[in-house]
Amino acid sequence: MAPVGELAALATAFCWAGSALAFEAAGRRIGSMAVNLLRMPVAIAALAAVGLWTRGLALPTDAPADAWLWLSVSGLIGFVLGDLCLFRALVVIGPRLSSLIMSLAPVFTALFGWLALGETLAWAQWLGMTMVIGGIGWAIADQVPQGNRPPPSARGVLLALGGALGQAGGLVAAKVGMHDYSDPFAATQVRIIAAVVGFVVIFTVVGWWRKVRAALGEGKALVQVSAGALFGPFIGVALSLLAVQRTETGVAAAIMATTPIVLIPIVVVFYREKVGLGGVLGAVVAVSGVALLFAS
Repeated sequence: MAPVGELAALATAFCWAGSALAFEAAGRRIGSMAVNLLRMPVAIAALAAVGLWTRGLALPTDAPADAWLWLSVSGLIGFVLGDLCLFRALVVIGPRLSSLIMSLAPVFTALFGWLALGETLAWAQWLGMTMVIGGIGWAIADQVPQGNRPPPSARGVLLALGGALGQAGGLVAAKVGMHDYSDPFAATQVRIIAAVVGFVVIFTVVGWWRKVRAALGEGKALVQVSAGALFGPFIGVALSLLAVQRTETGVAAAIMATTPIVLIPIVVVFYREKVGLGGVLGAVVAVSGVALLFAS
């Protein structure tokens, strides 16, 4: 019997890697701010098609008020604050290191759940979190000089940390919001709708609409944004749901967490990025820590 769940989880890791590369490439062309906003209509349209097909509803009009509240908070924290940091980090320090630092998101999620929701953590989960932190630190410390390119900056690392914190906070709020509203695609759509409202407010106050208008003339960047939106919050989410449905949740989560490892050969071959032994082993240790965190 084919390991459908495991293969779906591996495909998810590749989808998220492709999404990170697409958004990084688009961000270098039109800026991370424009990418953040322009990906949203693509994701909403794709999710609307799924909702119409599976539930007969293009929009999540059946969501109760408390679900709208918590999922909106989740969208603002995760997609607005978190992704503003992450998408800038993709440009500043690149997709490989950004994705590796984002491995801290499940660590932060577990800690937030422990502190805010009263969830318990076993000793193996504490060990897994320690491995994630240690592996990321090892990979960052063992950076190979990249010719004329500057080494990863503290600013870029902090931006990626902000992305991980935003994703973790968004997931905790989403868990509360999905207590009585369990459809993951509809819940994601609520989060994205709230994020669009948040971005509109920010872009209006700060005056970033000119960046969006300029970006609309960049055809190649728009294709990259669309590809990133489809591979990430649409195809990636669908495959991740198939993975947890067809295999153990811990196994699926561990395989899906291999995105930083998947990115290593890609950036070496296509981006000519030099990755030392410490960078590879640090990524393996961090991903192993994520696997231990989910398996416990």
